[in-house]
Amino acid sequence: MSLFARSLPITLASILLAVVSLSGCNSSASEQAADQPVSVRVAEVTGGQVVEIPLRFSGIVRAAQRATLTFQVSGTLKERPVELGQTVKAGDVLASVYNPALEPARDSAAARLDELKTQYDQAQREWERSSRLHQRGVVSEQNLEQIAARRDSLRASMATARASLAEATRLLEESVLKAPFAGQVEALLVERDEFVAAGQPVVRLSSPLGREVEVRVPAHLLGHVRLGQELPVWLVQDRNREPATGTVVEIAQGSSIRGELHPVLVSLPPNSLSAGEPVEVGIAPVKESAVTVPLLAVMRDSTGTSVFRVENSVAYKVPVEVDRVIGERVMIHAGALNPGDQVVYAGMTRLVDGDTVEVR
Repeated sequence: MSLFARSLPITLASILLAVVSLSGCNSSASEQAADQPVSVRVAEVTGGQVVEIPLRFSGIVRAAQRATLTFQVSGTLKERPVELGQTVKAGDVLASVYNPALEPARDSAAARLDELKTQYDQAQREWERSSRLHQRGVVSEQNLEQIAARRDSLRASMATARASLAEATRLLEESVLKAPFAGQVEALLVERDEFVAAGQPVVRLSSPLGREVEVRVPAHLLGHVRLGQELPVWLVQDRNREPATGTVVEIAQGSSIRGELHPVLVSLPPNSLSAGEPVEVGIAPVKESAVTVPLLAVMRDSTGTSVFRVENSVAYKVPVEVDRVIGERVMIHAGALNPGDQVVYAGMTRLVDGDTVEVR
């Protein structure tokens, strides 16, 4: 046997051993590659609500608690012990008027009540005497009923006289104007010795505890404000100053009058702005925009169109419904994805649902 013939089995055995070894190495390498995350690139889903640039509406800062005080009776302004800008407490006298008919009316009502009370007391005593005589048979039933009727009539007249006295007393008290709350006198609208009609403004009072501003906005903007919403408030005299933050406390309802502006009341934080300062309140309209993804992120297969959404370094296949293409992005129907989600636009050809990914 030749040397070549003897070496052939050894060579074949070596080759088979090498093939088996290479197969084992390739299998280990494939398993190791499967465990490694897939490198991808992602982009953000855009759309949803878009807040536009705030529209500014002008207003004047005013006291949240304020009152224009009037008399309920007419007369001549007799006293006005307060001055413009003076600070007063609740119950302090601000002004008083003189009406010559008020005190006599009260005194007359009081006298009438005393007269009726005397007559009623006499009628009551007479009824008591007649009741005892009626039991003895001296006074008839008819006479006793007449005495009781007169007594009851006097009781009713006393109630009427008491109400007249209360009315006359209140009218006399209305001739003195008192502060309903602690505050500052903003305006004195009537001078001493001038005639004041009932309901005529006399003093304007405001409290320093709170500030607010009222702005008027078109009807289409009422849907962009809500109670409790915070709005920026700029001081007109210093536009470089940081805006204060106001809170919406009242919103008017829309009406059918064309072009009418509707008031929106904004409460201001304490010690931020002073009454009388001109300000501007910003209202930013909010609009709904289309949800879009990059064109490269959309895949098409036998089941339809879909994208890979990345959550916690894991790619999930999400079906989407394409509306139309806008440049390099695709508009999709809302619901499948939310603005801010991350979707894969590069490297998805190697992905399957549930793969671990590495974002680069």
